[in-house]
Amino acid sequence: MNLLLSSVRPTRPWPLWISSSLPCPFFSSLTPKHDLPISFARRPALATLGGVAFLEEKFGDWKPLSRGAGIAWLCIYALFLLYAFFDRSGFLFLDYVNLIIHEGGHFFFSWFGHTIMILGGTLGELLVPLLCAAAFFWQREPAGFTFSIFWFFENFPYIGTYMADARTAALPLVGSEESDWTILFTQWGLLAQDQKIGGIMRTLGWLGMLATMAWLAYRVRHDAATGARFPDPRQVP
Repeated sequence: MNLLLSSVRPTRPWPLWISSSLPCPFFSSLTPKHDLPISFARRPALATLGGVAFLEEKFGDWKPLSRGAGIAWLCIYALFLLYAFFDRSGFLFLDYVNLIIHEGGHFFFSWFGHTIMILGGTLGELLVPLLCAAAFFWQREPAGFTFSIFWFFENFPYIGTYMADARTAALPLVGSEESDWTILFTQWGLLAQDQKIGGIMRTLGWLGMLATMAWLAYRVRHDAATGARFPDPRQVP
């Protein structure tokens, strides 16, 4: 029997799927005793989670978010999306804050030339939420980070509405007789594409807000699954 087995022993190792899926004494005698290298087995996981691991090593883990707080925030965001979906004015209550930042952006970027001054209103609307998101990211506060990113993407439908209005100029304006996007699209030769560009901006905004909610739901589920410990408010630091 040993002579028969030695005559059929392969000169190269058997395929890995054979040795792993057929734990038979016969095949175990035919295959060499070797294990799959750990670095090779974990390579897909490292490729997927490498960026996350780097951020967690650099900035630390996110602070835990309780399930109750996470669900409350998700309900608020869902109600806001319903309100935005059924609104036909294109101007939501949060856009009053965005409008103030927009006008301030014109003033701040007026130092960088006429075109940047016109674009500065939109840049201000986007930079302020991003700066808030960066601050909360540094502090590893998931609720504040989520709110800032949601706010960032909430600007997109508002911006897209005014982009799409570049030719018709039917929307009300503040402090100007001509829309920023009428001036910019005319300067860039994109005035005929105002509807398409505006539609893309609105779509990106909705996708971004939904993705932000999905990330928050993941954080809440992750903290609940890992049994994250929440600080006791009764403890005085």
